[in-house]
Amino acid sequence: MAKGDGVLGKNRRWITVRAIISFLMAVILTWGLAGCRTMPFAERERVETSAVSETKLNSRVKLSAQLSEVAPPQLIQKLNQSLEAYQPQVTIISPQADQVFQDTTVSVQLQVQDLPIFQDSDLGTGPHLEVVLDNQSYTKIYDLNESLVLSDLEPGTHTLRIFAARPWLESFKNEGAYAQTTFHIFTKTDDNNPDPALPLLTYNSPTGSYGAEPILLDFYLTSAPLHLIAAESSEDDVADWRIRVTVNGQSFILDHWQSVYLKGFKPGKNWVQLEFLDEQGNPLKNVFNNTVRLISYEPNGKDTLSQLVDGELDLEVARRLVEPNYQTKLTPTPSPTTEPTAISPIAPAVEETPTSEPVQPEEAPIPEAELAPPQSKPTEQPKSGGIFSRFLKIFRRPNAAPSPSPEVPEELEAPTVAPVITPEKTEPAPEPEAVTPEPTTAPEKTVTPEPETPTVAPVITPKKTEPAPELEGVIPEPLTKLDEITTAAEEKTVAN
Repeated sequence: MAKGDGVLGKNRRWITVRAIISFLMAVILTWGLAGCRTMPFAERERVETSAVSETKLNSRVKLSAQLSEVAPPQLIQKLNQSLEAYQPQVTIISPQADQVFQDTTVSVQLQVQDLPIFQDSDLGTGPHLEVVLDNQSYTKIYDLNESLVLSDLEPGTHTLRIFAARPWLESFKNEGAYAQTTFHIFTKTDDNNPDPALPLLTYNSPTGSYGAEPILLDFYLTSAPLHLIAAESSEDDVADWRIRVTVNGQSFILDHWQSVYLKGFKPGKNWVQLEFLDEQGNPLKNVFNNTVRLISYEPNGKDTLSQLVDGELDLEVARRLVEPNYQTKLTPTPSPTTEPTAISPIAPAVEETPTSEPVQPEEAPIPEAELAPPQSKPTEQPKSGGIFSRFLKIFRRPNAAPSPSPEVPEELEAPTVAPVITPEKTEPAPEPEAVTPEPTTAPEKTVTPEPETPTVAPVITPKKTEPAPELEGVIPEPLTKLDEITTAAEEKTVAN
């Protein structure tokens, strides 16, 4: 009995623990469901799909033989962060619901809050409103101040759907980003008149032409229940749903409301079909719940959307798509402009050339002309010789040549050439020649033949020619200078 009691005790304790765990799980699930029910539909769907979308950001999911789901382009992911804070609220002021017009032209008035609507002038796009009339994409609105007029409308019922979209055509999926109204031209009809009690599928993308992959697949849902709640039980009143996507005949199923990027389109024409399915996988009958679009794909496109997808657009330039009045930071930082400034150091190099100035102090040899005046004093003695002594020099010249040292014939050759030239150049301006470098050449010629007697010939000649102009007709000037020297020597010998 003790042993049995021990076994029974253990079983009772296990049953108690199991009951406590079950109770806690029930409480947690109840709280979770209550929290989800209090959230807006779009927010609940975002929470539901967040885990799925995070796993697909860096993965590639094969959807069919040719198509695959890939992560959004990197540049678009970065730009999308700037728009996450916005919760746009779109309101259609006119036309009002079930309003009847007696004209085929209808003016539309809209109101948008918590989203800047603008179009970049260079890139050609920006945050905007997508306008869908009946089941056809009608236009895009970038400026609310511009009037929107629907013209040439067919008689009957029409439905206008408008929702906020990002520059790359992806729709905002928050509560209030979508607005819808149904009006009539002349009369009501069953066409283009969706049942408000049933879920409604609004086709958004792809549409038109594309120049790069991946291509965005996007749609908007209204009145659709949360997929997580609908999938809990097949016996409840909440109907589950699916979206069937067919591209060029290949189909796959989406069970979450989220945008996806597809890769594998063929160049040229492609067709895309979206269908809303019920819990049993059958199409849910409501207007617009089965839509087909024809698109064109031509690779290597250069439009703004293609550059965003390929990443060819610089991030600083692309920020103008999500931030109004954004100043691009690329223009004020052109590094090449700093290189031309390197040319400026060349100017000081030219100024350093005055190295030729030191040549001027080399003109110091010019003062030789100043050294001549002290030697001119002995030359004044020949004045007492008279005419008689000059006649004697004529007769004694052959004898006077051998008597002196061999330096005399050298003196005869040098003065015959130099004295005739030098007096004419030294007489006009001997003093200014000391400043200019040109007169330095003349004294150098006289100094090179004899360093001992250059001062006698060039300096004395200008002073002796003036007092005795009479002898210029009888004896040339170069001979008189030498004769005076010889006569002075002879007079000394006679006196001795």
